Amino acid sequence: MSFVEYSEVIQDSDVAIIYLGHNSVMPVKVQHGAQTQTRYGVIRHSSDLIGQRYGSKVTCSKGGWVYVLHPTPELWTVSLPHRTQILYTTDIATITMMLDLKPGSVVCESGTGSGSLSHAILRTIAPTGHLHTVEFHQQRAEKAAEEFREHRVSHLVTVRNQDVCKDGFGVMGVADAIFLDIPSPWEAVGHAKAALKKHGGRLCSFSPCIEQVQKTAEALTDHGFEEINTLEVLLRVHDVRTVSLPLPDFGPDCSAHPEPDAMEAPPPAPSQTSINIKTTTPPRELPGHTGYLTFATKPRT
Repeated sequence: MSFVEYSEVIQDSDVAIIYLGHNSVMPVKVQHGAQTQTRYGVIRHSSDLIGQRYGSKVTCSKGGWVYVLHPTPELWTVSLPHRTQILYTTDIATITMMLDLKPGSVVCESGTGSGSLSHAILRTIAPTGHLHTVEFHQQRAEKAAEEFREHRVSHLVTVRNQDVCKDGFGVMGVADAIFLDIPSPWEAVGHAKAALKKHGGRLCSFSPCIEQVQKTAEALTDHGFEEINTLEVLLRVHDVRTVSLPLPDFGPDCSAHPEPDAMEAPPPAPSQTSINIKTTTPPRELPGHTGYLTFATKPRT
């Protein structure tokens, strides 16, 4: 099992995703002899998981059942243990596209946090790229490094425990892209420029407050960055459902010329025919603001 290479069969020491329902998933470290308790009963790793194919339907001790899925960055984002506020798929998709990430890219990231974006970056740049991720908090950095080893992507990432605003990313002139998710990104712009490759490169800064965006944009301008722009991504998910709608009864067809006997016949009973159709309904509430994404390009001169 690896977050960047898919396997067919669940093995001992794998990280599997238990799918209990549309809004309920949980990660499990598969271990011989271990058990996992769910609301549907116990899952016994030795008999229920190890040797089974990913995607299998597993019956729990109470008779309920779950699906066991191969881990992906998307599933990890909705099931990971939160050490910090995380980025979600909507922003992650925009970031990976706008930074022009692809297999072989070298990326610098700060801060690592809970590793939601990190896993998406690693899958995108595998198998030959590399992620240099910086985390100021020692315990979070150690936990992130441990998770990367468990997820078998540690060969693609270097974790550093340091202050990016003072000490930079630990590399110079190698990065194709930079991502900043820190309280004062404007203080790290100089280090970001130094970490980017000599000719070109893209930068993205995530900030929840517009005042942070203003200071960051000023710093990017002062350091010669171009194509500076800020966007905000808002997601609106529609619910697809089947509904039953009655067919309207417009009465008899008055355009036809009825026979004389037909004029004396009683009117037909109203039709009760209905039809089932697929439709969508908009959400009652629109999720609010997550953050601003500020992008910029280092000139190729």
